[in-house]
Amino acid sequence: MSAGLVVLMITAFVDMLGLLMVVPLLPFYAMRLGGGGLVVGLLVSSFSVAQLLSAPLWGRVSDRYGRRPALLIGLGAAAVAYVIFGYAETLWLLLASRLVQGAGGGTVGVIQAYVADATEPENRAKSLGWLSAATSLGVTIGPVIGSATLAWGRPAPGLVAAGLCLANMLFAWRYLPESRTHTVPDPAVRMSRPREAVWRVLSHSGEPAPRLIWIYAIAMGAFQAMTSVLALLLAHRHGVTERTIGFFFMYIGATGVIARAGLLGPLVKRFGEPRLSRLGILLLASGLATLPLARGYLALALVVPLVPLGTAFTFPCITSILTRVIAAHERGLYMGVQQTFGGVARVVGPIGAGWAYDHLGPGVPFWTGAVVVLGTLALGAGMEEYIRPKPEPVAVPT
Repeated sequence: MSAGLVVLMITAFVDMLGLLMVVPLLPFYAMRLGGGGLVVGLLVSSFSVAQLLSAPLWGRVSDRYGRRPALLIGLGAAAVAYVIFGYAETLWLLLASRLVQGAGGGTVGVIQAYVADATEPENRAKSLGWLSAATSLGVTIGPVIGSATLAWGRPAPGLVAAGLCLANMLFAWRYLPESRTHTVPDPAVRMSRPREAVWRVLSHSGEPAPRLIWIYAIAMGAFQAMTSVLALLLAHRHGVTERTIGFFFMYIGATGVIARAGLLGPLVKRFGEPRLSRLGILLLASGLATLPLARGYLALALVVPLVPLGTAFTFPCITSILTRVIAAHERGLYMGVQQTFGGVARVVGPIGAGWAYDHLGPGVPFWTGAVVVLGTLALGAGMEEYIRPKPEPVAVPT
């Protein structure tokens, strides 16, 4: 693993650490200010609205000028968002913090493009898994720190997260090398515009890249829908509070770290990315379907790992395959487009989940997510043929 990837992993870990210090607290802050399930869903989705609008732009900027500048700007936006979150005394300020952070969060595709730049195709799923493991470690630790800092006052989680983000920005500026070696585009190579790339996914959905983007978006939407109402379900059925929710997310994060850092690489070698992604889809759907049925902490402990295992096997494999079916000079753009479609799903999923939780019952958002995730198995059928190495031409003697 290159030094650049190690630095990127550290940067991604600290970034996720700050994010997860505040995200689990968002539903409790919203409820204190008078919001319900639908309001929580809207707040969660607002991040994705800003992200889906900004992601293709950040991808194209990174293709032209480099991955590093785009990442640094995104970290700066996150720091501003955390300060707003810390002092938010109205639902509108909570909304503003999510929008600012979402605009900077459009650089997720840039991070994925960085990994693709710096690794060989056969190692990308493993490298993306290690990157995901770093972020999962942030998921493990962040909620606990966020809950603990509440002892210093309500603004503390946001302010501590902002301080970490600024330190992270300085670290990346000093140590993160640029992965994009040709930052000046070749005038002979036509580069698609963000709007064209988005339209191609809609108009040519049967092509490999659009199919992969749809799988990613649908699975991400179902996962985000679950996340948006999970705290409400746990509070209602298991008595979880804003001071104990961090330990629950810690368990999810730890499972994700083990799966991505320890299991993903060997399983990719054994089964290949397409088959492993399908296993991940099955695990994710199973976790979503059974979460509302768990009635005690022991049952939760058995069911919950299905979700991080499913996401650990699905998202890195799908993203890795995507980097192999698109041209290198448009890698950042299509990574951004993937985040745009994922962002649309993150908007629709939490809003629908919040409404369904309030009006149809706590289990409905989870069961609906399980059904739509299972439907993506058809989109991934036959993907092996698109990443199989092409045979070398045989020389015919004359």
